[in-house]
Amino acid sequence: MSKRILKKYLAELPKEALEEQVLDLYERFGPVKTYYDFVFNPKEEKILHEAKAKIHNEYFPLKRRRPRARRSVAQKYIRHFRTLGMQEALIADLMWYNLETAQQFSSTRNVPVAFFKSMLNSFTEAVQFTVHQALLPEFRARMDTVYNEVHRQQWMLAEDFERVWETNLFDS
Repeated sequence: MSKRILKKYLAELPKEALEEQVLDLYERFGPVKTYYDFVFNPKEEKILHEAKAKIHNEYFPLKRRRPRARRSVAQKYIRHFRTLGMQEALIADLMWYNLETAQQFSSTRNVPVAFFKSMLNSFTEAVQFTVHQALLPEFRARMDTVYNEVHRQQWMLAEDFERVWETNLFDS
């Protein structure tokens, strides 16, 4: 069904029928409920704090012995925050927090090459998002710290991090 046809259908419905459909969607589908719960009671800081705690637990677990260090956990939250329409600054904060936590983790552990490839993807996304959303003044210090830490820890693929850095910050 196209958006145009849906608009026409909704315009023809009586108000009561439209209300019933929205309530039915709210009850049946979790993402609809999540969306409306967020719209009417955002609690962005609380949600961000919970996401940061989950990311931290991925690298420094409290209940299990071995860290999992999965990038996918942070990516899931970033996608979810974008879907909800959270403030861009909070999304960027979560992106940079993920990289900072990963660097803290890698400073004390031997990590596989896949870890560096994954963090390069996160770094690329974070830099591009920050520049695209015009959040550079707010996040420049954290960006510099992460970038410098890549070189200080002598991360594999450091030249790729440098390429991303220069392409997005000096060519834009």
